[in-house]
Amino acid sequence: MARFEVCDMNTGAAGGAAQADLLFELGMMYASGRDCEVDMVTAHKWFNIAAIKGSARAAELRAELAQTMSKTEIASALRQAREWMTMH
Repeated sequence: MARFEVCDMNTGAAGGAAQADLLFELGMMYASGRDCEVDMVTAHKWFNIAAIKGSARAAELRAELAQTMSKTEIASALRQAREWMTMH
């Protein structure tokens, strides 16, 4: 299973649109199973964070993905996103 580490996202190395694009790609990676197991909760988490950072496409895919998820899965994804945002 691949692991993509997102460190120091707020230091300026990945600012603005570049940061949202990177987070969007994390969502795509987990949604498609590219280099990892498919994990829709984690995909939703990254799409949510990318949407918060300004990615309109991430917001669209997050909404599409949510239609296929249970309320429990969505709650877990939102909780994980909130925790990540708090830490970063």
